[in-house]
Amino acid sequence: MANSKALVGIIMGSDSDLPVMQAAADMLNQFSIPFELTVVSAHRTPLRMVSYAQEAAGRGLKVIIAGAGGAAHLPGMVASITPLPVIGVPIKSSNSIDGWDSVLSILQMPNGVPVATVALNAAKNAGILAAQIIGADNKDIQQKVASYKAQLENEVLEKVSKLQKEGWSNGYDI
Repeated sequence: MANSKALVGIIMGSDSDLPVMQAAADMLNQFSIPFELTVVSAHRTPLRMVSYAQEAAGRGLKVIIAGAGGAAHLPGMVASITPLPVIGVPIKSSNSIDGWDSVLSILQMPNGVPVATVALNAAKNAGILAAQIIGADNKDIQQKVASYKAQLENEVLEKVSKLQKEGWSNGYDI
């Protein structure tokens, strides 16, 4: 659903992050939220990063989802420039220290520059959080998020029912 009327920007430090970040795009598609997706490297294209962050609100974006691995400066640097909420997705990359470097780089932002941080490789949650942020002022999106959460509840309750009916020893590995 990428188009010029995008409400969410999905950016990542490298195209190698796309397999993780695809989950954010999938969630936004599920909620019918238009988005744009591109590569913006804090270290290799810093001027592109600054331009993207400075222009995002003026282009109509409401939220930025920024995924990065390794040193993971992209979410924090973008957050320092834009007035928009930024959701950071730490990515376990090939040069990562089990992902902890990315998690801590995004999570440990100084006061005054918040970045909402999801779990390691949890771009799906970033997409859901972006939908919730947009849904705060858009009843249609808010209803779609509420329906999604009700679906999650139903899935769990079906599992509870199956477990009660069949017992835990019938194929369940607890």
